[in-house]
Amino acid sequence: MKKLIITTAALAFAGSFAMADGHSVVRLGTEGAYAPYNFINDDGEIDGFERELGDELCLRAELTCEWVTNEWDSIIPNLVSGNYDTIIAGMSITEERDKIVDFVGPYYADKRAIFTKAGSDIKSVADLEGKTVGLTLGETHEGWAREKGYDINTYKGLPELLLELENGRVDAIVNDSIAAILAMGAKGQEFAMFEDPDSAPFGAGIAIRQGNPELAAEMQAATHLDEPTFLRGQKAVGESSGATYRGYKGIIIDNNDLDVPTFLRRKAD
Repeated sequence: MKKLIITTAALAFAGSFAMADGHSVVRLGTEGAYAPYNFINDDGEIDGFERELGDELCLRAELTCEWVTNEWDSIIPNLVSGNYDTIIAGMSITEERDKIVDFVGPYYADKRAIFTKAGSDIKSVADLEGKTVGLTLGETHEGWAREKGYDINTYKGLPELLLELENGRVDAIVNDSIAAILAMGAKGQEFAMFEDPDSAPFGAGIAIRQGNPELAAEMQAATHLDEPTFLRGQKAVGESSGATYRGYKGIIIDNNDLDVPTFLRRKAD
């Protein structure tokens, strides 16, 4: 796991929380494979929108924090077992997960989308019947596909999903819309896309191991300040139908269909 100390603060303050494995710092867990939200850059460091979000929250709360990476399919179990204290990795807030972890947020919104090869005869959710659908193991989309009764294959993450679609081993993949669009665009992979009309926008939140109410309260308070502070790479990139679109380094990352903290929002100039 990659680790990087990012802030300096009073250890007496940090010590008031029940830290993972007896550490005196707050350990922030992420996947590191979901650009532009979280990824490993050319210097081998965790980067992206959620890296800057976590850094900003730790600065506001005057916490000493460090980052670690963990594969998605075990990211909640390893939070519960104490390998780290929070997850900042585009995790959708769901009723099922809320029984296991505490959530702060949401801090961005996205929608479910279905992707196929360009020219596919799959044009709608109804066309997925009898097709092989690829999904990331443990994501909310997997539960949705199982409820629908689709023939599914599960994988560790988005890079594998894209490869399986490209090689024809699955007929379609289901993923958060923005991350998949960006990933396929970056590799020049042609695709067709449609949304699930029955799925509402969902919010991503910061998951915190249960039994740390003080840490949850400090993180929640850090997301709400009277004076907005915008992340270094963040800027508004447009507005449509009353929704403010947010960008990270020139890339749209969500459409703010949900109520997110004011420090993560601003109207287009």
